[in-house]
Amino acid sequence: MVHAERAALIEDLTRLEDWQWEQQSLCEGWTVHDVAAHLIGVARSTKVGFVAGLARAGFDFDEQNVRAVARDRGASPRETLARLRQVASRTSAPPAPRDSRLAEEVVHGEDIRRPLGIAHTYPQEAVVRALRLQAGTPAFFGGAKELTAGVRLRATDTDLSIGDGPEVRGTALSLCLVVYGRRAVLADLEGPGVPVLGA
Repeated sequence: MVHAERAALIEDLTRLEDWQWEQQSLCEGWTVHDVAAHLIGVARSTKVGFVAGLARAGFDFDEQNVRAVARDRGASPRETLARLRQVASRTSAPPAPRDSRLAEEVVHGEDIRRPLGIAHTYPQEAVVRALRLQAGTPAFFGGAKELTAGVRLRATDTDLSIGDGPEVRGTALSLCLVVYGRRAVLADLEGPGVPVLGA
């Protein structure tokens, strides 16, 4: 699924004009070009390399990401796209749950596609696994366990319910994006628990 999603995103990126690469993505502070560069780093990541990079960044995850984007972003969209193609079939991974690979492709795929009006259908299994991972991961490790602790997430397009409390309803993809911090998607959700997530 990871490789299929990488290939699908590369196909979408191939059709972009250069100016579209500089559009703001859903990922705060990053352009479409930045997110594509980040995905190169994600694909190249290894357990040893990840830990070494984190140490060089003073164990600051955000700083590590900033440095990796600067390293992997090409001088032009064409160069960045060529680099993404080169790493698309890699199977290496950082010291993280396997489902984090799916989460990277789904969430960052939407970071790029939504602002550009590109529609894409993700495998429901990939979306659900990414959502469950984030909802069960503590904030200390970049997750949303504390955020979602007081609500019940219910997907309207598949048999999925997570948590207990005021209900938040939406597609599995919208729920997934919100728990990964994409506040722009809050408008797609319904239910008495939405203000809790938005607070």
